[in-house]
Amino acid sequence: MPANLPPQYLKAEDDYRKATTPADRLERLKDLYLLIPKHKGTEKLQCDLKTKMSRVRDEIEAGPATGKKTGAISHRVPSDGAGQVALVGPANTGKSSLLAALTNAKPEVAPYPFTTRVPYPGMMHWEDVRVQLIDLPPVTPEFFESWTGNIVRSADAALLVIDLGDDDIADSAQASLARLAQTRTELVGQIPYDEEDLTIQHVKTLCVANKVDADGALDRLEIVREWFGDRFPILSVSAQTGAGLDDLRCAVYDLLGVIRIYTKVPGKPIDRAHPFTMPRGSTVLDLAREVHRDFEQSLKYAKIWGSGVFDGQTVKRDHELHASDVVELHV
Repeated sequence: MPANLPPQYLKAEDDYRKATTPADRLERLKDLYLLIPKHKGTEKLQCDLKTKMSRVRDEIEAGPATGKKTGAISHRVPSDGAGQVALVGPANTGKSSLLAALTNAKPEVAPYPFTTRVPYPGMMHWEDVRVQLIDLPPVTPEFFESWTGNIVRSADAALLVIDLGDDDIADSAQASLARLAQTRTELVGQIPYDEEDLTIQHVKTLCVANKVDADGALDRLEIVREWFGDRFPILSVSAQTGAGLDDLRCAVYDLLGVIRIYTKVPGKPIDRAHPFTMPRGSTVLDLAREVHRDFEQSLKYAKIWGSGVFDGQTVKRDHELHASDVVELHV
């Protein structure tokens, strides 16, 4: 679904690019959020704007940099790949095992809770796209690292990992959700379109029911569906046996709400090694900005091979892109 952004939004976007202070950037981001049409085609853009607002608020609260080293440890993880997905949930649900099974990361994995004490990133491959996963410490009423909420709030999506071997699975998951809510962070299956409270960060989430190979897991899975089936999509997996992990990789990519776009230089072969990932509803002009910031002004037209066009068709800057389109930019 196209975003259909109004002219007022495009002007506000230009004002945001010209903002020079964090406070000014925050005000311009608020303007953008209020102007954006609220529908499925702008879901990813809404999430991106709220993430940017959260990061700017953190920057304002931290105060101006002094240039002096304080010795404090930074827990921020720069986003990489097609998107950043946070693994969050109660203790001992197998988040670290999932990270190890889905990526080349080697986190400490142990059969006791609270093994993870710092954010641990890893890169998951889905076909020719890379997605960044971040293993986080557990979220419980008794234990909550203060910086965990900031990482979840700034992530593009989250996996709520729960343990199908736990008789208290529903209560444990609900306790994690409630603790995050105290930081104005709400995990949701779908981003609400009518939310006007800009202090609440909604993070699109998939519920991953791990340890489907445990005794009694299928009975507990039914309980999970009764409790959370109307709030999140639910996928059962086993990090230990590998069951469901291929489906999980696909689901994580779909969760990001992006499409792959391939580019080619005129007269050269298609670059299929490094696709661009763009929010659904993106246009040729959006891609041009991603390729090089100067292309926004110098782009004349593009040629496209893909959905809804004949091979090599010339299109305008506002042409909406589709998954796996090949685009040749002419500047």
